[in-house]
Formats: sequence, structure tokens, C-alpha cells
Amino acid sequence: MAADLSGVVGRLLRRLRSSSADSLLTPSQRSVLARLEDGGPATTASLARAELVRPQSMRLTLGALESQGFVTRAPDPSDGRKSVVSVTEEGSTVLAGVRAAKRSWLADAIAGELDGAERRALAEAVELIGRLVDK
Repeated sequence: MAADLSGVVGRLLRRLRSSSADSLLTPSQRSVLARLEDGGPATTASLARAELVRPQSMRLTLGALESQGFVTRAPDPSDGRKSVVSVTEEGSTVLAGVRAAKRSWLADAIAGELDGAERRALAEAVELIGRLVDK
């Protein structure tokens, strides 16, 4: 069951990513933007640790996001030698569009493919999966 669940979740994640493919963001850019949106401003080093990448790779990702106007840098209030990165209003708008496209595809798929009993079963499964993830 663990292998089946892992496989299905992986396919779902890939399908959700492809539902917002026209956003012009790479998966790593989307992930960093979402992390900044949800967690607030962060340093390059802390983002690299959180995303499990090298600081050099994170600098490239942040550079691309900054050139598109989706993030901005400011001096770190606790250490002026560092900078913190924040999501801009434009970045939040783009991220909201990505998230809306994913939710829209999923809502349409659920409504179009599942009957009432299946939707109730899915709601129960979501609750159970949530318990596993939050454990």
C-alpha cells in the first residue's frame, strides 16, 4: 500500500505541476516562491537549506526570480552583511495564479470523474493522508 500511495501521490504532483505549466516558472522557482510566500523573508542560505540545494544553485534561482520582478532583496536587519529575500506583489500574483490553476484542474477532475460516493471516499482519504503527513 505504501508503494501504491507513493506512486499515486507522485503522479498527482506531476499532473498538478503540468496544470500550471504556462506560468513560466520552473518547479524550483515555484517552490522557492511558495516558501517565501508562506514562510516570509529568508536569506539565500536558509532557502538553500530548506530546499536541499547548494547556495550557488539558490542564488541562480533567486536571480531568475528577481529579474522577473517576483522577489526583492533587502539588508538583513540582524546582520547587514547578509540580505533577505521577499516576495513582491507581482510574485504573489503569479503564485496565486499557479495555485488557482492547480486547484481548478483538481476540482474539475473530481467533479467530472467521481460520483458522490467516490467524492465522500476521497474526502475521507484526504483526512487520513493529512494525519499521516502531520504525524
